[in-house]
Amino acid sequence: MEDFPPLKNDRILRAARGESVDRVPVWVMRQAGRYLPEFRKVREQHDFFTICQTPKLACEITLQPIERFDLDAAIIFSDILVVPQALGMEVLMQPGVGPVFPKPLIEASDLECLGDVEAALPKLKYVFEAITLTRKELNGKVPLIGFTGAPWTLMSYMIEGGGSKTLSKAKKWLYTRPEASIKLLQLLTDVNVDYLVGQVKAGAQMLQVFESHAEHLNMDLFSKFCLPFLTQICSRVKTKLKECGIEPVPMTVFAKGGHYVLKTLSNSGYDVIGLDWTMDPAVAREVCDQSGVCLQGNLDPCALYAPKEELEAKVQEMAAKFGHKTNWIANLGHGIYPDMDPESMTTFVNAVHNL
Repeated sequence: MEDFPPLKNDRILRAARGESVDRVPVWVMRQAGRYLPEFRKVREQHDFFTICQTPKLACEITLQPIERFDLDAAIIFSDILVVPQALGMEVLMQPGVGPVFPKPLIEASDLECLGDVEAALPKLKYVFEAITLTRKELNGKVPLIGFTGAPWTLMSYMIEGGGSKTLSKAKKWLYTRPEASIKLLQLLTDVNVDYLVGQVKAGAQMLQVFESHAEHLNMDLFSKFCLPFLTQICSRVKTKLKECGIEPVPMTVFAKGGHYVLKTLSNSGYDVIGLDWTMDPAVAREVCDQSGVCLQGNLDPCALYAPKEELEAKVQEMAAKFGHKTNWIANLGHGIYPDMDPESMTTFVNAVHNL
């Protein structure tokens, strides 16, 4: 591993480990993105995936919110869909539409066209290079978070060919092709394990797994097609890091719409459980408290549209529901929206730090 500058602010890492902090740490999902004019300026000159695949540009974008706001963590600028790309699938980012797969998976036989772990990892080298460069450029100001998409979330994109309100095509696979589904989920798990280990080796100090499509499943489907792979990722990443002589970093799982699996996730080995904005932090605390897990979240992103005083009051209400300063990382309950006024982000971050 590289010899990086010493860390000056370890607040988020301490909170993730359940240690005391001087003030509540805060970061925001999609904090580097379209709501920032400086990001839009770079985006005018470069395609989305070109930015992801160019370490210097990814580093520049990652640092933009850190230079503007008093955040406690940076998250590397990338996308969860770089994993399907590394497995040989074409992914386009279409303006006003989002990600599109021109040739989604349709038949079980289509799995034969995908690469394997050995072929995929070298294709993700640019992410590792971006992390190393960004870690150096941060100069120890705040920790750097790495991330990936959970297997079910990635699988659903690969089959749906893009976003979907129902995920009916992907869920059809779960019911009609369970063996092929598990084969694909295991492949994605294997890639994710080495991908996340590679991110830590490159300099990531914390990891987050995005299970963005938990809301489309019930407990039975989640237990069969999500949980085994999420727990595998967590345990295998930590084991592999130890085998490399590297202290395991805190790991977060964010299961959007996963009210029904909070208790299960709190015992899955992850250090932090992310809550979406529909979840009551007080209920989540009660459900998860015995495990001692740290909670993350969960202000409604749309609350940032509110006037300054109302937004500050919403932060106070959120803090009261989480109940205590330890074991909490403040965040939104999903990513920040593209039309958000950056001044609202300033208000949110400062309101958390002023608690």
